[in-house]
Amino acid sequence: MNLNLLIPVVIILVLLAMGICIAQEYERSIVFRLGRFKAIKGPGLFWIIPFIEKRRTIDMRVRTVDLEQQETITKDSVTIKVNAVLWFRVTDPEKAIIKVADYNKAVYQFSVTALRNIIGQHILDEVLKEREQINNTLQKIVDSSTEPWGIKIEMVEMKDVEIPEAMQRAMAREAEAIREKRARIIKAEAELEASIKLTQGAKQMEGSPIALELRRMQMLSEIGIDNNTTTVILMPSDFTNAARSFTELVTKQNEKVESKNDEAVG
Repeated sequence: MNLNLLIPVVIILVLLAMGICIAQEYERSIVFRLGRFKAIKGPGLFWIIPFIEKRRTIDMRVRTVDLEQQETITKDSVTIKVNAVLWFRVTDPEKAIIKVADYNKAVYQFSVTALRNIIGQHILDEVLKEREQINNTLQKIVDSSTEPWGIKIEMVEMKDVEIPEAMQRAMAREAEAIREKRARIIKAEAELEASIKLTQGAKQMEGSPIALELRRMQMLSEIGIDNNTTTVILMPSDFTNAARSFTELVTKQNEKVESKNDEAVG
């Protein structure tokens, strides 16, 4: 083969080989021709013009950004430390490259600022109890601001809220007071219910003396279960009067018997 013909063929083959590019399934390549945006290519095999076209490859997968701990002040003037995690992905590679110089850094900085601002709009109790609502609000704020950059915020979650030690002690005392209040209310409600039941029982036994005596005997049997218990029994007046009469009768009979025996002996 003629050498003059071979050299151009080799050059063409080399240029063709230099322009071959491969993008993974999760990647997209933004092609610039002489500095101007040309096309988005990939995934798979594609070709660009060497020295004339250049490419920038972007990962389209969801990324995780750890927002470092931020010291901020709540609406009720409590200084707390909060950190969070943010998940985002690129939806428009062209905007992510052209609209913002470094979309990773831009998303991080804006998310940190939004986190501090939203914490400042809530009191401490809301930050602790309404995390899900705050997370959703923060996600919407960041997503609406990053949408022009071709970025989609998938989710934002606060990981940890660090409270000053003095505030922790105050919250512990408050929780203890609430528990004590609840216990007293439950005890009062139980005493009220017991008094109602006792009143109903007393009214039922009021019309039935037999039921009252049966209840008394049952109570005595329950007390006598413990052998070490000294039991004081209160008997009805009818029982005591009958017992006294019986005792007097027996005494008189015994005296009569003794007097007859004395006469017989005399």
